[in-house]
Amino acid sequence: MTKYKKAKKYWPLFTLLLPALIYTIIFCYGPMYGIIIAFKDFKPKLGYWGSAWVGLEHFRRFLSYPDFWKMIGNTLSISLYSLATFPCAIILALLLNEVRSLRFKKTVQMVTYAPYFLSTVVMCGLITMMVGREGLLGRLYELFTGQSENLLTIPRYFSSIYVWSGVWQSTGWGTIIYIAALSGVPGELVEAAKIDGAGRLRIIRHINIPCIMPTIVITFIMNTGSILSVGFEKIFLLQNDLNMQASNVLSTYTYQVGLIGGQFSYSTAIGLFNTVVNVVMLLFANTICKKVSGTGIW
Repeated sequence: MTKYKKAKKYWPLFTLLLPALIYTIIFCYGPMYGIIIAFKDFKPKLGYWGSAWVGLEHFRRFLSYPDFWKMIGNTLSISLYSLATFPCAIILALLLNEVRSLRFKKTVQMVTYAPYFLSTVVMCGLITMMVGREGLLGRLYELFTGQSENLLTIPRYFSSIYVWSGVWQSTGWGTIIYIAALSGVPGELVEAAKIDGAGRLRIIRHINIPCIMPTIVITFIMNTGSILSVGFEKIFLLQNDLNMQASNVLSTYTYQVGLIGGQFSYSTAIGLFNTVVNVVMLLFANTICKKVSGTGIW
């Protein structure tokens, strides 16, 4: 059957795709022409095409920024730290898959899913209270060190607070895709393994993990592709003058120079730089994972 005949036969299904396709074109691809201002000295009154062309000047300015490497280091440290917690959702999904009590399993899922539905503002408020002098973690810090401190004012703890609060908030929700993948593990393989004398750990290692490995690889590649895209809202809400040396990342700097400073061309150049690096990392991770595991996004 030719492509034309397939399209004619299944035209109602293609029609259902139109709203999503139109939305993507208008709101995702349509605004991309604005990237041109990264190469111009953009003046709102002159518009996109009337502003003077400056080439790579804004990129040179960004690369020569005195705190460039410090800011890149902060962004990478938080991103790689977050990437290192990637297995948490997999481990939780594997553990939940072994639970036989449906009531206990549903209870654990509900408790671990709940933080995901809290807004970033509420989550940051809870984090601020917990790490404050009178908070639970603040009290524990005082118990072990003898010093009463707000942990958000100590730069070396900022990345840990950011990352592990993210694990608390999103790990439960992240298990959904892995639990769904585990539901597709052939039962006959598990039964055959049990007959051969394999225990639960061997079944997890030799059957469950290999069966969900394509899902793990694809999720890992997608996470690697956003390595410089540390979430702005949470960083901004947890940021203060005392932890600035550890919390100033690309997204917050773009906000400072773009929305606050009004340097639209410069901030666009930073955003474009960020996107290009992410795309390169995505391609690199996809190539490596495809050679190692045979699974990739394309």
